[in-house]
Amino acid sequence: MALALKFFICFVLTVCIVASVDAAISCGTVVSNLAPCVNYLSRGGVVPDLCCEGVQKLNGMAQTTPDRQQACKCLQSTAKGISGLNPSLASGLPGKCGVSIPYPISLSTNCDNVK
Repeated sequence: MALALKFFICFVLTVCIVASVDAAISCGTVVSNLAPCVNYLSRGGVVPDLCCEGVQKLNGMAQTTPDRQQACKCLQSTAKGISGLNPSLASGLPGKCGVSIPYPISLSTNCDNVK
């Protein structure tokens, strides 16, 4: 397993343990669905099919406001821990996977305002 992926998983699991979450979706769920995207988000290239499957599955699971807010917070926390993450690739990932989400993927997004 690549060092970046191991770090990514450990970081997010730590965030999940520390955070108190009222939403049904967990950071562990976010991580497991988006782990196949790590190399793409750092290096670009072709988006792996498993990555898009994870993005689509996560989008389908985040149907309530608390779930979308929690997913947003998990994404931001995780992104801060990925060395070399390309913010442009991250913000464009949903569109590349055919998914439309109601908020921008960005470290500057206020997750508490996500509906």
